[in-house]
Amino acid sequence: MIDHVRDLASVRDATERLLSAVAKMDNASMAEPSRLPGWSRGHVLAHLARNADALVNVLEGRPMYLSAEARDADIERDAPRPLDVQLTDVRESAARFQDACDVPADWSRTVELRNGVTDTAARVPFRRWVEVELHHVDLGIGYELEDLPAEFVEREIDFLADRFRGHPDVPATSLTDGTRAWGTGREAGAPEVTATGSEPELLGWLAGRRDGAALRVAGGALPTLPPL
Repeated sequence: MIDHVRDLASVRDATERLLSAVAKMDNASMAEPSRLPGWSRGHVLAHLARNADALVNVLEGRPMYLSAEARDADIERDAPRPLDVQLTDVRESAARFQDACDVPADWSRTVELRNGVTDTAARVPFRRWVEVELHHVDLGIGYELEDLPAEFVEREIDFLADRFRGHPDVPATSLTDGTRAWGTGREAGAPEVTATGSEPELLGWLAGRRDGAALRVAGGALPTLPPL
């Protein structure tokens, strides 16, 4: 059972961690490269703000973005802004998201995200939590996958392993940290590949944040995952 109220509290905590860390930066840092190819740190913060507003659209029954082109244009427009403007936008857009979530609603209803993807409304707060935590890491300012809350790491591994489960281009793969195991990839009688490592390393590979070099792989090469 998804506890959207608990997830909203986690979103608030994650947002405050991010804002506190970013507030220690300066304007020059905004233009420096993030860990995402082609994006500055300003791009990452602009995306976080616009994503909060997009998820308000989702909860209120509107298209998440007007179009892919409009989404990209908004991020490019907002990326060059100075630090104080970025901070204000991330904070205020986060508050708008929280306000939208406070409106009494049927959290079991189905909502539509980008590219025709659907989900229950109750999972939207978790999806926002993912955005805030992973993009905090993407800023490259000292917050690493190993710093993520343990509950978040485990749930995101569950979520991403499920996302690639049954994908015909991904070999049947077993992931394990030595205690827990996850299956992903195409259907098969037995796993074709087994990858073993810490939960942060497994998450890093699934989320496209690390190349999997720290994982111990048996049965073949570590699969190349489709883009998220």
